[in-house]
Amino acid sequence: MKGSSSEHQNKLHYDQLYSKTGIEGHLKFLKNRDEYFKEYVSTHISWHGFYYKNFQDTLNGKTVLELGAGDALNAAVMASFGAKVLANDISAKTGELINTLNADYPFKHPIEFIGDDFLLADIPEDSVDLVVGKALIHHLDHQLEEQFIKKIVTILKNHGEVRFFEPAVNSKLLDELRWATPVPGRPSKWFQPKKFKAWETRDPHPHRDNSSKHYETIGRKYFREVLVEPFGIFDRFYRVLPITGRTKVKFRQSVLKYERIIPKWLRRKGARSQLILYKNR
Repeated sequence: MKGSSSEHQNKLHYDQLYSKTGIEGHLKFLKNRDEYFKEYVSTHISWHGFYYKNFQDTLNGKTVLELGAGDALNAAVMASFGAKVLANDISAKTGELINTLNADYPFKHPIEFIGDDFLLADIPEDSVDLVVGKALIHHLDHQLEEQFIKKIVTILKNHGEVRFFEPAVNSKLLDELRWATPVPGRPSKWFQPKKFKAWETRDPHPHRDNSSKHYETIGRKYFREVLVEPFGIFDRFYRVLPITGRTKVKFRQSVLKYERIIPKWLRRKGARSQLILYKNR
């Protein structure tokens, strides 16, 4: 990974993205954590899925490595719940955000930043209770993903766990419809092919398998327990609905709450996202 063109492209992309991030919103969230956290996990699919089954209640005192910590908000929230957070990202801007957060908020355990390439990071064996990531693995090609998993296995404690929240592609038809639908920042593959091609060359995501089956297959090579939980069978449509403001918020809250009554096989087929859990070496 070190020095590869894809890594360089990713680093430039996220350096630019996180350079625009301030911590004022982070601090506001932390100072009003219970209120903000409740709203986020009921409205935003990535928070809803990542903290599925009250994950926050398990964090106090745990050593947690977050891969792809990004704007550091999730790392800060986990630290506010008492976790000893190690935050890794290829962007040095993440480290700058973490330094400022540590200076401005009284975490029980200050967040530790581990910069650059995770595969080269000096993390002791059997030292981490949890390895987590939000929207990270789909940025890696399959070879690099397996290298990450192999290293994760070495640094996890005997009963450690892995928790990833990733996009799900379990239906070719739904995936094609997604690409056909223009959204802010991404033209339509069907109706604006030239613009889409130009956008695709700038997109930092590799072409890879993001199906639930793929994550189950690689997980079973290295872990005793593998669970993939689908989310967002209806949430995927909110961006194209002619609704705004609180109506859109209420729609997202309702569909995330009530989609659980749909049979899992159907939720899996139509899922926008998925929670991937690996346990017990």
